[in-house]
Parts: sequence; structure tokens; C-alpha cells
Amino acid sequence: MAGRPYTSLLLLVSFLLLITFSDIAEAAKLRPSDCKPKCTFRCSATSHKKPCMFFCLKCCAKCLCVPPGTYGNKQVCPCYNNWKTKEGRPKCP
Repeated sequence: MAGRPYTSLLLLVSFLLLITFSDIAEAAKLRPSDCKPKCTFRCSATSHKKPCMFFCLKCCAKCLCVPPGTYGNKQVCPCYNNWKTKEGRPKCP
């Protein structure tokens, strides 16, 4: 009986961690139909919307992942983060 409170505490902590990282899990499991709304939000803060959308949609179609937010967070999507241009710069916005 002494282990029961610890089990409940462990379950509670596990649940809280699951909620905390749910955005990361959601970013990594897109369907192709989810790309346009995700890229629209991703490119919403840039003044170069057309090229941002073009490359974001291309990257999303290949990787099925768009990082959360309007900038950064690319480590959430390794494929999106590691796809480079011929010059070695990031292909995905």
C-alpha cells in the first residue's frame, strides 16, 4: 500500500508531460491536407509571403511536418530542418 501514492504521482507527472509535449507530437504527424493551414500560419509574419508559402508547402509535402510558430523551432521537424539548398542554406522557412 505504501507504493500507491507514488504510482498516482508518477501517472500525474506523465500526463502533464504528455500535455506539455503535445504540440511537438502534433507538428510531426501532418497529413498532406494539413499543410496549407500550417504553412499559412508559419508564413503569416513575413513580408515575403509568396516564396515562404511555396517553400513551406514543398517542405511540408516532403516531410509531413511544419514547425510550430512563425519562426524557429525547426528542431521539432528534423527533415524540415535538414533539407538544404545547393548552396547549403536552409530550404524550408
